[in-house]
Amino acid sequence: MEKNLGLYSTLASLGTSVLVVLLFYTLAMQKVRENMMYTTVDVYGGMVFVFILSMIVTASIWPGVIEKRMMKR
Repeated sequence: MEKNLGLYSTLASLGTSVLVVLLFYTLAMQKVRENMMYTTVDVYGGMVFVFILSMIVTASIWPGVIEKRMMKR
């Protein structure tokens, strides 16, 4: 059970980060269409930045949440 904690937390972090990046992409592309000050390169760079930051944050949050859920079983 403990050996799967790393796998589950990695998958949860990756999934959460992908969802956050998709949300960022959707909102950023709307902004690019409205205002020509930003380009698609800015959006892609922002996506990388958001992915890295969200992986750092979710990698610190998910292991505790998953561990608590596994202990309840």
